[in-house]
Amino acid sequence: VHSLAELVTLYDVKLKLCAPKGLEMPQDIVDLVKARGIKVTQHEVVDEVMADADVVYVTRLQKERFEEASQYQSLSSYTITPETLLRAKPNMILMHPLPRTGEISEECDLDPRAVYFRQAEHGMYVRMALLVAVLGKA
Repeated sequence: VHSLAELVTLYDVKLKLCAPKGLEMPQDIVDLVKARGIKVTQHEVVDEVMADADVVYVTRLQKERFEEASQYQSLSSYTITPETLLRAKPNMILMHPLPRTGEISEECDLDPRAVYFRQAEHGMYVRMALLVAVLGKA
């Protein structure tokens, strides 16, 4: 997500970051994005950002960053569900780098706003093209 935050500075966007306490975007990345003229706000509640978002990019909550399993399990409010999507714009897109580990309910897969399978497919083609370019074989 750090490189994605840097990439979006090439566009006219507002960045609303949502993460549980302790898993926030590193301050140096936030400072870099702000220095490039992007408005950045940080939130702890998904519902604070869902209604206004044009793109929601979800990543997995890194279980290994928690000292106790109960801390990780207490973060169910960060799971995107069909109910969460009811509060989203009808033309919002939902992205995820895959594989997921429960942060997006499988019930969301058929929602037309869920583009993560196409995202993964397109990523495969980009990686194939990069390999061809690097190896010099066409």
